[in-house]
Amino acid sequence: MSGPNSDYDPVEVTPLRADEVEAMRDAALDAIAGAHDLGALKQVRLDHAGDRSPLALANREIGALPPQARKEAGARVGQARGAVNKAIAERTAVLEAEQAERMLAEETVDVTLPTGRRRRGSRHPLTMQSELIADIFVGMGWEIAEGPMVEAEWLNFDALNLGPDHPARTMQDTFWTVPAENHVVLRTHTSPVQARTMLTRKPPIYVACPGRVFRTDEYDATHSPMFHQVEGLVVDEGITMAHLKGSLDHLASALYGDGITTRFRPSYFPFTEPSAEVDLRCFVCRGVDSDACRTCRGEGWIEWGGCGVVNPRVLIACGIDPEVYSGFAFGFGIDRTFMFRHGLEDLRPLFEGDVRFSSAFGTEI
Repeated sequence: MSGPNSDYDPVEVTPLRADEVEAMRDAALDAIAGAHDLGALKQVRLDHAGDRSPLALANREIGALPPQARKEAGARVGQARGAVNKAIAERTAVLEAEQAERMLAEETVDVTLPTGRRRRGSRHPLTMQSELIADIFVGMGWEIAEGPMVEAEWLNFDALNLGPDHPARTMQDTFWTVPAENHVVLRTHTSPVQARTMLTRKPPIYVACPGRVFRTDEYDATHSPMFHQVEGLVVDEGITMAHLKGSLDHLASALYGDGITTRFRPSYFPFTEPSAEVDLRCFVCRGVDSDACRTCRGEGWIEWGGCGVVNPRVLIACGIDPEVYSGFAFGFGIDRTFMFRHGLEDLRPLFEGDVRFSSAFGTEI
């Protein structure tokens, strides 16, 4: 029996010859070294280390060799492929580092440059002031009432004891709609909201009425044909001027700081009797060394608004028995309050729509 022919020297497959394997390896290394960016290196990897690369195809030829020749050919091709993979990994690390440095240099953001973002809007200061005042009233247990800005003449005047001959009905103070026979006006105060409340609800009534009002005033630093008011109304049994004074003192303290009180000066309003002008203790000098105070001009007090006990005629016009119920009412300007609180000497910026003015006040705290 014949044994295996151990002396057999097979003819080597051409792609597996040492010089051919070295040529494939050297071509791959040259291509790797010549890749100048990661995109080019990716293509080199496909060409020289991919499944269809020369070394990969040579590796497939190993199986065609006799067993004695496979070991030497496999080692030769494996070393070449290992050298190529190592070179690719090293070149990848170098190119990634270069790319990172280039990105840091080319994509640096100068945070001091102005941005192209659209500026965020801001709420109007008078809106925030109105909401702050409303929150104070709600904290007192009152309700907030609102009404239309285009109002019936009867609710704006007659129901509030402003007779047909009252000066406030003339064109000097009131905006009348056309035709005049409709008896419709732009409300001159928020008192019609009080009248509407008394007509639709039964006492006890504790409401505050903030809103926009209109009068034919000249537009200047202290006057505007459109401005904002808030009025308070209480109708209940046993209501006196003492309740009015306490409510106004609490409101003044909440708006201007602890210790700020009010005082009354006799006055006249058709819808209240007795009536009074309300003065506010100067929140700057607090009545101490007031001679040097520019805010109160040496008076120690600042005019704030008007108030009084609800006139029985108003209660009767709104269907409330004045023999059983009494009440008080007061009103002051929201614009004026805002000017006091922020030291504003000219009210016109409040109505001119400059976003730079509104954004300066941020959010009320």
